[in-house]
Amino acid sequence: MHVAFDDTDSVHSMCTTFLATEVIDALREWDLIGLPRLVRLNPAVPWKTRGNGAVSLRFGRGKGQPMLTGTIRGTPIFSYPEMIAPAPESAIRSRCESLLRKWSRTMEDASPGMVFSSKLPSSSFYWKGVRDIVEKQDIIDELDRIGASRIELEGGRGIIGATCAMSWRPRDRTFEVIAYRQRERWGTERDIDDSSVAKMDKTFTTTFNNFDHQAGRRALSPHTPCPVLLGVRGDDPLQLPTAMQAMATEYVDRWLLWLSNQGTDDHIIRDWRALVPDRSYEVAATVIGGPRTITGGHVVIDTMTDRGGFDLQMTAYEPSKEFRNIVRALMPGDRIRALGELRAEPRTLNLEKLEVLNVVRAFQKLGNPICDACGKSMQSLGAGAGYRCRKCGAKAPKEAAMVQEIGRTIRRGWYEPPVCARRHLSKPLKRQLAGLEATTL
Repeated sequence: MHVAFDDTDSVHSMCTTFLATEVIDALREWDLIGLPRLVRLNPAVPWKTRGNGAVSLRFGRGKGQPMLTGTIRGTPIFSYPEMIAPAPESAIRSRCESLLRKWSRTMEDASPGMVFSSKLPSSSFYWKGVRDIVEKQDIIDELDRIGASRIELEGGRGIIGATCAMSWRPRDRTFEVIAYRQRERWGTERDIDDSSVAKMDKTFTTTFNNFDHQAGRRALSPHTPCPVLLGVRGDDPLQLPTAMQAMATEYVDRWLLWLSNQGTDDHIIRDWRALVPDRSYEVAATVIGGPRTITGGHVVIDTMTDRGGFDLQMTAYEPSKEFRNIVRALMPGDRIRALGELRAEPRTLNLEKLEVLNVVRAFQKLGNPICDACGKSMQSLGAGAGYRCRKCGAKAPKEAAMVQEIGRTIRRGWYEPPVCARRHLSKPLKRQLAGLEATTL
């Protein structure tokens, strides 16, 4: 039996993954089939809480080699690769509903939804959920089609994310081990030794997005008073519990290993015909204006897209820190491939990373041309109008000016923001380039 849920937390507190640990703990007479799934959905939806993540679990009678998947207050949790028989909904629904009502932050505008199904929804719902806006009625129609049941609280918007998470069939995937705090410590400052995080990041090379070594700050712990202590993401699930234990932290009440779509770029639309706000795109374009720094420290460039020839503004926002220097180094004529979220107001592509495809040569003017007849410096006729000799009246084109080529500080290659400014779904260059180092200035 698949059980999925979403929209239980708020901007300020709780975490849907914590609710998953409570559900697993309450259903210990049933086996966990496969790893629990943490599925991030469209990061551009206007009504998201924080990371826009939904979870999906599967319960039944397992078989095959069990895998240690977590612990809850010292008791191990195992998952199984195969299932003999599913858990009947009648045996688990009431406890799941009770926990959903107990932990959901409905007083803080959460709109929880939970879905039970023995069949999976169409995978098209995952791709629409991670890249587009999904209508609730379409979800209800699909759940009716497959014979699924649902629980809705305060509008039940969460059945949308729950269904999309349940419908995920991974093409690319990563893993995350999430450690949770003791209840009495929720809302207090997290006790995590940053030097141990930095060391772990360098030791466990299959992990990513743990620590910003340039800024000297960790990126694996949240800033809200939620139950999560930290999360370590990576490509090797067997390394992650060891990586978690290698850090010096406060006591861990429970931990759980997740299969996830984080760090996969699944949210990026590449084969687009039109650019619609509240979605994320890959866009090849030529720089035609800027860069310029606006109020707030954001850096903006104007581009023309290869596909369709659209004028498109792109912005590196202040939180991306030194990534803005990459954008500042661009010039009109440079060709780039940009990935990011298209915002409606102001209409701009919020840059998540970019590839510099080609850079134009740059020249610095040293002076006006010298008249061939008189040997005197010629006078400018205005921007782009060329030159004329004051003495004899001879003319010369604008290209006749004396110039010197200057070196560009940017070169072809991929660039990305620092660790602390990356999105959950954005594929880090560490993964994307398969071991090749990212280009830096």
